[in-house]
Amino acid sequence: MSPPSALHRVKLGDASRAAGYAYEHMRNAANMITRTRLLTALGLGLVLAGCKTSGELVVDGGGAGITAVRTTCPAVGIPDYTGDITLFRSPTSRTLADLDVTASMTDLSSTCNETGERVYTEATFNVVARRSDTSGARSVEIPYFSSVLRGGSAVISKQVGTVTVNFADGEERAMASGKAGAYVNRADATLPEDIREKITRKREAGDPDAAVDPLADPEVRAAVQRATFELLVGFQLTQDELRYNATR
Repeated sequence: MSPPSALHRVKLGDASRAAGYAYEHMRNAANMITRTRLLTALGLGLVLAGCKTSGELVVDGGGAGITAVRTTCPAVGIPDYTGDITLFRSPTSRTLADLDVTASMTDLSSTCNETGERVYTEATFNVVARRSDTSGARSVEIPYFSSVLRGGSAVISKQVGTVTVNFADGEERAMASGKAGAYVNRADATLPEDIREKITRKREAGDPDAAVDPLADPEVRAAVQRATFELLVGFQLTQDELRYNATR
């Protein structure tokens, strides 16, 4: 399965020049972005399983332990402050009188094919837009990005695309759909066997580490972090647009 044709790749070294502001720039802009997080267990790709329902501790005659269920598919989310965009008629004005178009990214969902050596994830989303002047038909192109992060901070790839929202004459609201795709190497997203053994091995009640979370081990936590990927999708904002979202 190939990535969506509507997207074009941006080399990491040229992301800032080619796309305006790369995701890593936004992440470092005075802490204005706090990325959306899933619950700790899900963010690490680990859940408890083994009994009738997910989340139960396995207890049998041989002792107690957990089974780690982990997927190589990246978690998908929208970083804070990048799910909305506000466009003004004047580049220097931020008043309601000069408000032109507002849009929000909604209904983000994803599918993942992890059967091959390269795991492919595709995210889809809707863009709901509203304009202040409803006279005449109009098309508005809104840029968006998709970035793959490894270990919560390392940018592996970035893509930039556009969503075109078409307003009919007299129409105030309109909606369009977009999608983004990403590949992750299965080997990079797979935990080493020794780390999996530390997480999943059964612990007897008398063991010194019987009640210790395996992720408390720095080696285990670091390995899980290295093998954890995220596909982040949001509007490609200018520095002023990002600042506006963070301070409004």
